[in-house]
Amino acid sequence: MNQKCSDYESEQIKAIVEWKQKAPSVVAQGLGKLAAPLTWVTKKVLPESAMKAVLNSANSAGELLADESDICRDGNVRDISELRHKDLRLSDQLADNVHNWAIGAAAVEGGVAGAVGILGIAADIPAILTLALRTIHKIGLCYGYRANNKQEKDFVLEILSAAGSNSQAEKNEALVTLKMLQVVIEKQTWKAMEQKAAQALGKEAAVIAIKNLCKQLGINFTKRKALQAIPIVGGGIAAAVNADFIRDVGYASIRIYQQRWLRDNEKWVDSI
Repeated sequence: MNQKCSDYESEQIKAIVEWKQKAPSVVAQGLGKLAAPLTWVTKKVLPESAMKAVLNSANSAGELLADESDICRDGNVRDISELRHKDLRLSDQLADNVHNWAIGAAAVEGGVAGAVGILGIAADIPAILTLALRTIHKIGLCYGYRANNKQEKDFVLEILSAAGSNSQAEKNEALVTLKMLQVVIEKQTWKAMEQKAAQALGKEAAVIAIKNLCKQLGINFTKRKALQAIPIVGGGIAAAVNADFIRDVGYASIRIYQQRWLRDNEKWVDSI
């Protein structure tokens, strides 16, 4: 930590450390136990084999939907990259606005999809994943980071992995991968970065990582959405569950991009 932190930045560093140590949401676990008899239904609607295609399309859609113009306007910058070294408090305020809007949108979408019961889950999952990835992309913009290359897109997916973890071990694994990706992004030129990433991750490792994320999200959504199989009642459940999921995604995105911003501004040490 070469540069002196402001009081606000020091507070955020503590918050990041606390978030890292916090176990994944018990809401998902609790709903999974409560709705165990219905989990087999959601697994039929949400096969793991279908998750990869959903993830890839949702990531591309999320990037396209994450418009920069309002972030530039509200951040009073000409280009998003200026936010990378401007002011953490400002970036946090921009990210909070994005996060709050996304939570509201998730509740509305979930309420509509959940009202029809099990049939709504097939449409709900791609929609909520697109919103989740759009939220990550948009929050990244608030801190000056565009996900416009493969490594940055992998970074976005790992944030989703951290947010959708089913255990502390899964969360820790995602955080380690995020750290590795950030080092690769920081230290290499674009051409060298691609070569380094290929060496570090490899095509086989990248395939395994996506497969693991698909399995992880399949378990997470099955736990969260089992009660959505009940018509009418499912609408209220889906609204609450979707809002809770996007809340988790937003908090993970903010904490991870805060850490990246602090690191890029020489205010973070890896031993924290």
